[in-house]
Amino acid sequence: MSDRNHAWIGAAEAAAKLGVSRATLYAYVSRGYLRSQATAGPSRERTYSHDDIERLRRRTEERRAPDKAAARALQWGMPILESSIALIDGTRLYYRGHDATVLARSRSPEEVAALIWTGSLDSRAPAIMPALRVSPGGREPFLSRAHSMLASAAARDPLAVDLRPPAVAATGYRILRLLTCAATGRDTESETVDRALARHWNTGPRGVDLLRAALILCADHELNVSSFTARCVASAGSHPYGVVGAGLAALEGPRHGGATARVESMLESLRSARALEDAVAARLRRGESIDGFGHPLYLDGDPRARLLLDLVTEQYGRSAEGRFVAAFAKVAARVTGDRPNVDFGLAALARVLRLPPGSPLVLFAIGRSIGWIGHAMEQYATGQLIRPRARYVGVAPPS
Repeated sequence: MSDRNHAWIGAAEAAAKLGVSRATLYAYVSRGYLRSQATAGPSRERTYSHDDIERLRRRTEERRAPDKAAARALQWGMPILESSIALIDGTRLYYRGHDATVLARSRSPEEVAALIWTGSLDSRAPAIMPALRVSPGGREPFLSRAHSMLASAAARDPLAVDLRPPAVAATGYRILRLLTCAATGRDTESETVDRALARHWNTGPRGVDLLRAALILCADHELNVSSFTARCVASAGSHPYGVVGAGLAALEGPRHGGATARVESMLESLRSARALEDAVAARLRRGESIDGFGHPLYLDGDPRARLLLDLVTEQYGRSAEGRFVAAFAKVAARVTGDRPNVDFGLAALARVLRLPPGSPLVLFAIGRSIGWIGHAMEQYATGQLIRPRARYVGVAPPS
C-alpha cells in the first residue's frame, strides 16, 4: 500500500472524519473495524489507520446514497455478485476455504481445478475426455494461438454446448490442456500442466515447483475484470470455449494481466543499474511508474507475490537474478511504500528461470482459465442474464 494509505492519524481527526464520538471510535477498534497503534514517546495517545477510516467512511456514504454505491461497485466497491470460489479477507486468498498459498505448495493445477469446479481436490472426479487434436499454429504470440485454437476446438467439440456441471468440468480440462498446447506447441495429454511447461521452457526439476505455484496462485481472484467478463458471457448461455476466449481478451489488457509486460520491461531496464535505489528514485522523478507494486485488496501486501518471492529465494536465492529481484523488491518497497503484487512475482519468477518474454502472461492466462470455468459454472447454475442498467447523463430529449 502507499504511504498515504499507511498514514496514521490522531483520535480527534479520526473521529471527525468518521463523524462519530471518541467512544464510538474506540468501539470500532474493539470490534476489529479499525486498526490503532501506540504513539512513540511517553504519550499514551493512540493513532488510527487512515486506510481503515476511509473504508469505513465510504461504507457509511454508500448506505446513505445507494446511487453512489452502485456506481462505486464497479471500481473496487461493494460486492455485486455471489460466488463460493474465492475469498479475499484482506490478508489472504482462499479457494473454497483452502488457503491458496498452501495449495500452491502442496497440490497440482489439476487438483486445484477440480477443487474450484467440483468442490473436491480429486482431479479424477470429472469424466475427462482426451484433448481435441488442434494444431497450435506457427510463431504467432501465445494469445493469438490460444484464440485460434479455442475457436477451432469449439467448432469440433460436440459437447461444447452441454452446460451441465460434469460436462463443463470435462470441457474445462480439455481447455486447460488446449491452452498448454498453445504455449508449448505440442500435445500435453500425458503430463500435468506445470511439468509440460517446465519441459518446454527447460527449467529443470526446481523450476517445476515455481511454475506450479504460479499457475495455482493465478487460478482465481474473485471478480477481477476478466472473471467478471467471463461471467457476463456465461450468463448469455455461451459455451465454455467462448467464456475462456472472452476472459483472455480482457486479461491481455495493460490494466490487467498485460501489466506483467511492463514489469518485465522495468526489470530489464534496471538490471544493470549500479545503485538500484538511485535508479528507482530517478525513474520516479521522470514520472515513470514502479510497476508491480501495491494492491488495494490486501492490507499487508499481496500473499501471492510473497509466496512466489519466497520460492524464488528458496530455490534460486544464490543466483545473480535471484539476488537482483529480491534486492529490487526491497528497494522499491522502501521507496514507494508499496509491496510487490502478483505481477511482480510472476515477472521475478520468469527472470530467475530465464523464461522467454511474455511468459508471465502465459502463466497468468493458463492459471486464470481455471477460475473462468468455475465462474461460468456458477453463472450457468443461476440461469440469470447479467444485465445492469446505466444511469443516463447525456443530453435530455426535447420535452
